[in-house]
Amino acid sequence: MSNIINITARACAVIAGVFIVVAAASADVMPSDWRQKLSDEAWEQNLRAATFQDREIFEDAEQNVLEVKAPYRAEDAALTPISIHTRFPQTDELYVQRMHVFIDKNPVPLVGIFDFTPDSGKADLAMRVRVNDHTYVRVIAELNNGELHMGKSFVRAMGACSAPPPKSIDDSIANMGEMKMKLIGAVEYTKPNLMQLKIKHPNITGLQPMRIGSHVHPPAHFINTLNISYNGAPIMKAQLTFAISMDPSLRFFFVPETEGVLTVEATDTKNARWSSEFAVN
Repeated sequence: MSNIINITARACAVIAGVFIVVAAASADVMPSDWRQKLSDEAWEQNLRAATFQDREIFEDAEQNVLEVKAPYRAEDAALTPISIHTRFPQTDELYVQRMHVFIDKNPVPLVGIFDFTPDSGKADLAMRVRVNDHTYVRVIAELNNGELHMGKSFVRAMGACSAPPPKSIDDSIANMGEMKMKLIGAVEYTKPNLMQLKIKHPNITGLQPMRIGSHVHPPAHFINTLNISYNGAPIMKAQLTFAISMDPSLRFFFVPETEGVLTVEATDTKNARWSSEFAVN
């Protein structure tokens, strides 16, 4: 009887070992989430060719140019924080001159196009976005030498673009265009400084009902351009879509050579215009 038990135990161990090897091999082949494949297909079949044609795009893992960070699972799909980190400073010789930010499975995948200058110091960004489905947040950085580099991060979230707005939207409408700016840390001249910008705006998607159960969908109305300069010199320009969350919040860098004024100009899809200044001294 003991021999039978030992033989059976050894057989089970062999079978278990084979199962572990097979499972490990499968884990190397299969994606951690099958929806990642759907997101990649949406990128390859539609967005890539339409935006960049047949230009070569280097993966971040190969070139280590940028990193995209996003939560594994968004706590609030309508306020999903994302951040973009570049691996080198902005200089006249080499800099990121443009970034395309996409959310592959959103109704409008483009979040925004951001144009930078060497005066930004670092082409890093942080913002809050709407995520409508399980998808990659994907960033394509174009360098001044023409190279394209891609970073991405997968986010699990649902329904942000069609979710009814919160009650605080009334405050956003009443104070539309009001801006607040805050320098993160003490000012350091000739070095990249981090700035926090917040703008009051409902950023209506056009896909949202007025309230739960309502069939009334107000037309899209959102911040669509930003122009940021320091003492008249351009720092960053942005073309935006409704993928940016209500009351847009954006962090970016700029290099103040001397005391001066940071100016932010914004427009929305109804041709409203606002401007605000922040004294750096």
